Amino acid sequence: KIKEIKKYSFNELVSPYLKWAKRQKAYISKRNLVNQLCTKFGNYPLNSFNARLLEGHQSKLLSKGRAPATINRHLATIKHMFTKAVEWSMAGEEILKTVRKVKQLKENNKRLRYLPKEECKMLLEYCKPHLKPIVLTALNTGMRKEEILSLEWEKHIDLRHGFILLDQTKNGERREVPINSTLQNTLKGIIRRIDSPFVFVRDDGKRYRDVKRSFKTALKYAGIKDFKFHDLRHTFASHLVMAGVDITTVKELLGHKTLTMTL
Repeated sequence: KIKEIKKYSFNELVSPYLKWAKRQKAYISKRNLVNQLCTKFGNYPLNSFNARLLEGHQSKLLSKGRAPATINRHLATIKHMFTKAVEWSMAGEEILKTVRKVKQLKENNKRLRYLPKEECKMLLEYCKPHLKPIVLTALNTGMRKEEILSLEWEKHIDLRHGFILLDQTKNGERREVPINSTLQNTLKGIIRRIDSPFVFVRDDGKRYRDVKRSFKTALKYAGIKDFKFHDLRHTFASHLVMAGVDITTVKELLGHKTLTMTL
């Protein structure tokens, strides 16, 4: 007699999965991704997942402009969650086979857009006052957008010793980012708010969640096309390589796990 599996929802899988995932190095990144999936599939029964549902999710993300690599991470996480669901008797083998049949999207990993120094200057000229120090931080550290926007004075910034300490990164590992003279002057020029711990703060005292609109406007007036905020990270890395900095050092500064990723 085949043992009947209780009907579980995606929400009910999330808690044990995240508890299991805490032992992984990239837990924070995994948790954020699982929470995004929970928003989409929360109350959906595990035994009702199928190829059409997941392919529809892929299409919707594509229509929103999400990169194939990002969409593939969504799918890979879902597949792994269902693998654990089968192990924990929360879903049947047939559902797992169905989920595994969904194919990943083709990725174009060859795209690398960066700005020459002249365009960097042009971009900075058209940045609004609140945006300019954020872009300068990206150009001089190679930090990710969320890492920059979530910076706190006491927690992360050490102007005396000249480094930024990132304790929660995408790959789950701490890293120190050196502060050069340009960034040192930029940070010293920011008026520190007593009503907020964050470095980059809006008029209402809250931290910036995104700067997409103002960044897009600056690009438009600077005449820069086909460029995203994350490409400032590419710009930082490319300038280092062109200046003769060895690839291992670039890897450490960017916080990459492997040289392959940096290359």
